[in-house]
Amino acid sequence: MSEPNDHRAIGPAAYRQNEVVRAANGTAIEIAHTDAEGRIVLADTLTLASRDAPALILDYATLTGACTAALSSRMSGVFTNRPQWVPALIRSGQDSGERVWPFPLPLDYEEAIKSEVADIRQCALEAEADHILAAVFLRRFLVGDPAWIHIDLSSGKHKGGLAHVPTDVTGFGVRYTLNLLLDQLLLDQHLPASA
Repeated sequence: MSEPNDHRAIGPAAYRQNEVVRAANGTAIEIAHTDAEGRIVLADTLTLASRDAPALILDYATLTGACTAALSSRMSGVFTNRPQWVPALIRSGQDSGERVWPFPLPLDYEEAIKSEVADIRQCALEAEADHILAAVFLRRFLVGDPAWIHIDLSSGKHKGGLAHVPTDVTGFGVRYTLNLLLDQLLLDQHLPASA
């Protein structure tokens, strides 16, 4: 289990817009917006986690405001590189009371984050479909082709609570993950047996 954290330090060592940083996998990333630092931290985490060839990588991140704009705070966005899992991902959300809605990972969206000075930009300044662009960016940092589910947490907080949680801070993802794993929908039916 990996738990990434970032620190928004200011000062002469902080990176600035238009600078290029190097990711853990060697990818050169152009900084387009200094407030999109979370996806860089998550990118390195995905690289490090996928090097061990896990059967599944599941990440949760309050990554974009675009997902909240698309879904409100009543459900979260889900992305996966295994499209056949989408029905099970939706069903797990319905069963757990922590609803998700799937978004695509189209290859042509990579064009929006191409860079002239690096391998890739971490975001597009136009912020059009930023939740999709963020997931497309993250996909690039997986080593090999591990099964991957990314949840853009737009419902980590909801006034009046959600489903079984009456407080504004919902703890979204705990029941969802337990439901997903306990039902063995993905593990038994779609993932290779462990050696």
